[in-house]
Amino acid sequence: IYHPPAHRGKFIKIKYISQLPTKTPSFAFFCNYPDFIKSSYRNYLENQLRKHYDFCGVPISIHFRDK
Repeated sequence: IYHPPAHRGKFIKIKYISQLPTKTPSFAFFCNYPDFIKSSYRNYLENQLRKHYDFCGVPISIHFRDK
C-alpha cells in the first residue's frame, strides 16, 4: 500500500486502522491530517480493501479521523 501524497509540504501519516461496529463494512483510518486526504487516495484504499478482503459488491465506508 502506498503512502498518501503530501499536502503543501505536510506529510500525512496513517497511524492505524480500525473496523467500526456497523452492519456494512466501515473502516476508520486514524492519521495526523485527515482533512488533507484526497478522494483519489480514498478510492485507492477502498480498491485495496476490496482486493485483499473480497468485498466485491458490498458497499464500504471509509472515514478519516484525527489520531
